[in-house]
Amino acid sequence: MIAKELRVSVRSVERWRQAWRQDGLAALASAGPPKLPKLTDDRFAELEKELVKDPAEHGWEDQRWTLARIRALIASTFNLDVSPAAVARLM
Repeated sequence: MIAKELRVSVRSVERWRQAWRQDGLAALASAGPPKLPKLTDDRFAELEKELVKDPAEHGWEDQRWTLARIRALIASTFNLDVSPAAVARLM
């Protein structure tokens, strides 16, 4: 019932309950928002310019930008490894 009301998995509720039993209320404190991607505003503007170009200009055969391709573009352009989740947050 708790999981359904919070719209989370039963496993998440079980983890929270276990943490609470072991370390009390402090164990349930939020760690804060996920880490923000490491692109400055200037770098993000540069990434936007690259994404306006066709994917073929970056070596892909079809005309689709995917998270994996954007991640590869960030890696090659900025020598920066970001997770797929970070790319999704950027977009």
